[in-house]
Amino acid sequence: MNHFILIASLLLLFLLNNFVVEARQIAKSTTTGTRWVVLVAGSNYYENYRHQADVCHAYQILKNGGLKDENIIVFMYDDIAFNVQNPRPGIIINKPYGPDVYNGVPKDYTGENCTANNFLAVILGNRTALTGGSGKVVNSGPNDYIFIYYADHGSAGMVTMPTGDDLYAKDLIEVLKKKHEAKSYKSMVFYLEACESGSMFDGLLTEDMNIYAVTASTPAESSYAMYCPGHYPSPEDDFETCLGDLFSISWIEDSEKHDLQKETLQQQHGVVRRRTLVDYLDFSSHVMQYGNKELSKEPIFSYIGTNPDNDNFTMKAEEFSSNPSAEIAHSSRLTRGAVSQRDAQLHYLWHRVIQLILSNYCLIN
Repeated sequence: MNHFILIASLLLLFLLNNFVVEARQIAKSTTTGTRWVVLVAGSNYYENYRHQADVCHAYQILKNGGLKDENIIVFMYDDIAFNVQNPRPGIIINKPYGPDVYNGVPKDYTGENCTANNFLAVILGNRTALTGGSGKVVNSGPNDYIFIYYADHGSAGMVTMPTGDDLYAKDLIEVLKKKHEAKSYKSMVFYLEACESGSMFDGLLTEDMNIYAVTASTPAESSYAMYCPGHYPSPEDDFETCLGDLFSISWIEDSEKHDLQKETLQQQHGVVRRRTLVDYLDFSSHVMQYGNKELSKEPIFSYIGTNPDNDNFTMKAEEFSSNPSAEIAHSSRLTRGAVSQRDAQLHYLWHRVIQLILSNYCLIN
């Protein structure tokens, strides 16, 4: 009798396991429509290494999540990987001792083609307005999901681009309104890393456009660079520049390890807000939400897919916390360092001077 019960139990477990696997496969296919992604690194020069590193790392998340290159559009000046100052030619990393994130990244709009005009034309799906580049645009329909990630420098009401005019809030919002009026997407998520990034949406992005925007800072504060020389955690000694941005590496590293079918946009906001505001109290910004916040209840998977290697990953509830007052009291916080985006170039130049002095000293002695 006991032998029969054991066999029956094993058979039941087998059937339940198959059911769970099939249910997860069905869940992965229930997102109707196509996912479209636009990635933008809005700077150039080696001292701004981090922006292109952020974007390249984001691309790897998307590829691991199952998105196709035909639906991923990348803007980056592409002057970092083979820059003479790069200690690892042909390789870009986004964290100390990290893997190469440059390999395989599409070169859609690089160099002189990395412009605000092309970016806006890509969003609208307007090929005739393009000047150069691969010609890829967001050719989306009413059932499609759009994710835009932009890493850059900014100021009140604008973010920069490496070539041509800067991108202004009024122009961006006008294009997003046109995209909405054309009924060419179901919903959109926009992550923006820049100083004063909140000013690109604050009082401008309305709920009826069905866009959920998350920014690295309020309309009146800096965002911060991360993994910088002289700060913990620090890059290898031969790197003289910051490898990432605090807001960016927070959402990217969170997406990299979790089952994004289970994690919602709001839960990720809690993780990113805590890491950006609380874990680095002396170097922090307030992560903001704009637009249709109801969309934050949706799984991240709907927009950027998920890595099957992370299936069944579970998180503790406190990891999603976004209550700053409770977390600030947490005494075990590590003392870490970040650098204001406004000071990142000066930080780079300072460490470069130090390295030159040390090199000359070694030669003399």
